[in-house]
Amino acid sequence: MEALNLVESFLLSAEHGSFSAAARRLGLTPAAVSKNVARLEATLGLRLFQRSTRSLTLTAAGEQFLSDVTQPFTALQDAFANVVTQDGKPAGTLKVSLGLAFGREYLVPLLGEFLDLYPAIVPDWHFDNRPVDLIAGGFDVAIGGGIELTPGIVARELARTHVIVAASPAYMSSRTMPKHPSELSQFEGIVRRSAETGRLRVWTLKNQVGEQCQAECRTRIILDDPEAIAHAAILGYGVAFLPMPHAFRWLSSGALVRLLPAWYAEQGPISLYYPNKKLLPAKTRVFIEFVVAAFKRQKYASKFDAR
Repeated sequence: MEALNLVESFLLSAEHGSFSAAARRLGLTPAAVSKNVARLEATLGLRLFQRSTRSLTLTAAGEQFLSDVTQPFTALQDAFANVVTQDGKPAGTLKVSLGLAFGREYLVPLLGEFLDLYPAIVPDWHFDNRPVDLIAGGFDVAIGGGIELTPGIVARELARTHVIVAASPAYMSSRTMPKHPSELSQFEGIVRRSAETGRLRVWTLKNQVGEQCQAECRTRIILDDPEAIAHAAILGYGVAFLPMPHAFRWLSSGALVRLLPAWYAEQGPISLYYPNKKLLPAKTRVFIEFVVAAFKRQKYASKFDAR
């Protein structure tokens, strides 16, 4: 196991080009990682890195060793992870990234059943509306949308989602329902600012016959969280463009009404993202299977579809 630890320090240092970054991934100090790499070099009788105060670069021998060892090391990691069990059931800490409101509304209620099935798995869930780097962040799974499919990451689609236009019954009580997206300019809007770009979101609505129209309200409030936008709309502050996962509950209860029911905007899929490995750790595999089955059972794909 000591040799594997030395190799892991080398691989992460090579991946990130830094002992400090590798140390953060491993939960060690940079000095400890540097010492591990030095011990590996002494064992091999090779210099693997050229070191300077500003950079860490692989030598020719380091490049060759990296090429030779990466795949076997990954296979060993997978094999070790796959047999981590307690009383014959998957065990270990499961690190998952989820959107704030989406995770709270749709995933947290599933936790009880999952823990009953797999009591030796400890969910370590991180809630963030921004896309994460699975590999750099050490996540087993991410659930959401918009995550870049970099090499080594795969996505399993859970549901397609759409954006609809909604407002509270109180807000619409003194107003005429719009018949076309162009009429939304007459209404106050609760507009979303993108957390990634800082820009205000503008939606292009379309209908089943293929018509398209850019839809904009008069900007009244700017918020950067879809759940906050939903609550602002419920309070009667204006018209909101809401992804169906954030609108469905309130449309069902009558707290919001859908405007322009024939029109919607594409939002993209909600997916499970996880590292592409031949042998997924048992804890990861059973969690993926559990979430896929739960989404089918709850019929979320049809609930999030606005067509």
